[in-house]
Amino acid sequence: MNIIFLGAPGAGKGTQAENASAELNIPAVSTGVILREEVASGSERGLKAKSFMESGGLVPDDIIIDIIKQRVAQPDCADGFILDGFPRTLAQAEYLEKSGVNIDLVIDIHVPDEKIITRMGGRRSCLDCGASYHVEYKPSKDAKTCDSCSAELVIRKDDKPEVVLSRLETYHKQTAPLKDFYEGRGKLKTVIGQEEVADTTRLTMEVLKG
Repeated sequence: MNIIFLGAPGAGKGTQAENASAELNIPAVSTGVILREEVASGSERGLKAKSFMESGGLVPDDIIIDIIKQRVAQPDCADGFILDGFPRTLAQAEYLEKSGVNIDLVIDIHVPDEKIITRMGGRRSCLDCGASYHVEYKPSKDAKTCDSCSAELVIRKDDKPEVVLSRLETYHKQTAPLKDFYEGRGKLKTVIGQEEVADTTRLTMEVLKG
């Protein structure tokens, strides 16, 4: 089964993609990871991608699709694969389809914006040891310092409210239209994200096995 996971930033699609990968024993393919691998390999595609990445530009869709086509043609994808965070735009989805990469199922992990803002805005990180906390769901003992190393906890730049709002705006403008695209092809299933990750995972598995 070839699967795409969709969802707004902070909705938990990456976690569910990893869980599905382990449950179904098929690889989760991350665009970022395979781009870095291509660059490291020194391949022609990798060198082209590197030139865009180093200049701060977006890697063109044709290069990304070509890299993904090569990746999903590998033996470990013979029984299926999961695309996590790709495609991000309608143009990429159309290009993927025209390139002959068949998708069987698209799962949208839906979480309302207000909950995402609460989730991401409440995250705190320790810059010293990398531990993660949440002011509501997983606070440290004093809500200020790390339980493991006592370093001060900080809000990452990506978790600041203004950045979260900007990322959500971009998602709704560029990526959310993919839901209509795949629904029109009869491939979209929606999972309502729950407060507990395990509950979202249970619902996701029900969709995968249904």
